[in-house]
Amino acid sequence: MDERLIKEFLRKENIFAVVGVSRDKKKYGYKVYKNLKEAGYKVYPINPNANEIDGEKCYPSLSHLPEKPDVVNLVVQPRVTEQIVKECKKLGIRKVWMQPGSESKKAVNFCQENNIEVVYNICVMLERKKLT
Repeated sequence: MDERLIKEFLRKENIFAVVGVSRDKKKYGYKVYKNLKEAGYKVYPINPNANEIDGEKCYPSLSHLPEKPDVVNLVVQPRVTEQIVKECKKLGIRKVWMQPGSESKKAVNFCQENNIEVVYNICVMLERKKLT
């Protein structure tokens, strides 16, 4: 994966949306969200089945956010990822990070064909740690 691209995604000014945030503190959806928050990023949690995560408002979808995120981080099943990347295109979101296990060839190809920068097969938490 392109190191320049990873550094661009991890710029502190970037606003993140984590799709697939979980209320279960043992799940990666929660861990990714918490890790980015603790690192100082502005992060929006996305989960249609939760009203709040750690006292913060949780949104049902990207289109419900009060502002457009710079980076969408996906911690969902590949079939859900394939739908979310289409929503990203519709909303003009140009950076998608697919956590390991959330990617599919179809979703990666969709991003590449639609000028959406995509990082996949690597964990945002591990890459962020390398930069600190």
